[in-house]
Amino acid sequence: MVDDSKIAKRINEAATRALAEAQARRKSGSAHPSRPEVGGRKGPEPTRYGDWEKNGLISDF
Repeated sequence: MVDDSKIAKRINEAATRALAEAQARRKSGSAHPSRPEVGGRKGPEPTRYGDWEKNGLISDF
């Protein structure tokens, strides 16, 4: 049978690695601003407000 303290230690090590990776990703992601969408609609995202139509054409994702 595996000792519970060994399992907890492995989980803690994995959690620590995951947190370090997430922090590194956040730091690297903040250096690169997101690019605007090419060919997208202007203004706020229409699907956010339940509008699935533009110029009579319906979009279904």
